[in-house]
Amino acid sequence: MYALCLRYAKNQDEAADILQNGFIKVFNKCELYEGKGSLEGWIRRVMVNTAIESHRKNKVHFLSTDELSGKELEQAGTFSLNHLDYKDLLALIKKLPMGYRTVFNLYAIEGYNHKEIADMLDISEGSSKSQLSRARVWLKERIQKMEELGI
Repeated sequence: MYALCLRYAKNQDEAADILQNGFIKVFNKCELYEGKGSLEGWIRRVMVNTAIESHRKNKVHFLSTDELSGKELEQAGTFSLNHLDYKDLLALIKKLPMGYRTVFNLYAIEGYNHKEIADMLDISEGSSKSQLSRARVWLKERIQKMEELGI
């Protein structure tokens, strides 16, 4: 669960806080687990929600679709990760601006759809899509720079 919290946190201390707060919620609300699905899945959801609540308290800014240009949408297309190490990719994801990273993690790693993300983060589906698109553009640019430098 710590690795999950770390994906949403700015640093290890924040991840530890999210983890601790998440487990407090798990223990305080364990009677809400109905036995449907896996216990691990339920705990993961509590941890993700705890991370999102932490971001709301810290006022993470999510961009609207109006702030996303057509050029950025084009740049967000697919690209190759041929020579990228898993650890390098995780390090890049960790450097994403917090709003981008949250949506990217929820969509690409946790498997939520844009409607679910919008509901969780209290943003529009379009904002979720634009955050994901901007995250992909940001990652693509850095990966291409790394490949150009032979890293």
